[in-house]
Amino acid sequence: MRTYDLTPFYRSTVGFDRLFNLLDQTSSDGSPGYPPYNIERTGENDYRITVAVSGFAKDELSIVAKENTLTIKGEKVANENSKSEVLYRGIAARAFERAFQLADFVQVKDASLENGLLHVDLVREIPEAKKPRQIAINAGASKAQVIESSAAA
Repeated sequence: MRTYDLTPFYRSTVGFDRLFNLLDQTSSDGSPGYPPYNIERTGENDYRITVAVSGFAKDELSIVAKENTLTIKGEKVANENSKSEVLYRGIAARAFERAFQLADFVQVKDASLENGLLHVDLVREIPEAKKPRQIAINAGASKAQVIESSAAA
């Protein structure tokens, strides 16, 4: 695997820290594969993240949206009342934390848990001030006005 040192770029740029942090995160191969997830586009400005969290109850999951990061955590509560002994564990129920980088103006709209799948619905709401607007072009010649001023000596 080839790695790149982005340190020189940090010294010579201002305001692009987030961009280089994203590049650092994507270049590192330490991203866990558990739990599996899908990212879907459900509309022009609507998205859905679906995470397979089978075996986790609603109160064992947490979703936190902070700045441009969505973090989904799952922590299984140990059941000490069970008298059975597990001979083989094929269903993963280990704790996890999965973080997603969100684009600007993307907000969490809703979250639901059904059939072992956690659905997080996102929407991109661009403020009116940031949307493109049409500029009218005035027709006709513009005349320069001459303003006379009296020079006091």
